[in-house]
Amino acid sequence: MSNYNTYECVGIFDDDLLIGISGLWYSTRHYIGKSVEPDHVFIDETYRGKKLGKQFFSWIYEYTKEKGCEAMELNTYTANRKSHKFYYNEGFEIYGFHFLKVMRKDQSFY
Repeated sequence: MSNYNTYECVGIFDDDLLIGISGLWYSTRHYIGKSVEPDHVFIDETYRGKKLGKQFFSWIYEYTKEKGCEAMELNTYTANRKSHKFYYNEGFEIYGFHFLKVMRKDQSFY
C-alpha cells in the first residue's frame, strides 16, 4: 500500500510502543469534495477507555484538514456497537449503507 499516493498509515505510541493505528484513504468525491476515510482504526485493548481514541481522532482531523480535506467518511461493522457510540459522539451521522459483493472465486470475506 505504500506505493499509493492516496493512502497513509498513522499511529499512536506510548514511548516506542505502537498502541493505536489507522489507515487514511484520500479521495475526491462528487458529493462532498476532498475526503479522507480512516480505515481499520485500532487502539490496543489495554489502552482503551483512556480517551486516546478521542485524542487520535482530534489529531487526524487537524492533520487531514491541513491536507485540504473537507469531509471524513468511514465504515464500521454493524455488530461493533462501541465504535458506533464513539463515532456518534465525534459528530458522525449515518447517511447510507455500505454494500459489498465478494467476487473472488472462494467467496471468502477477510
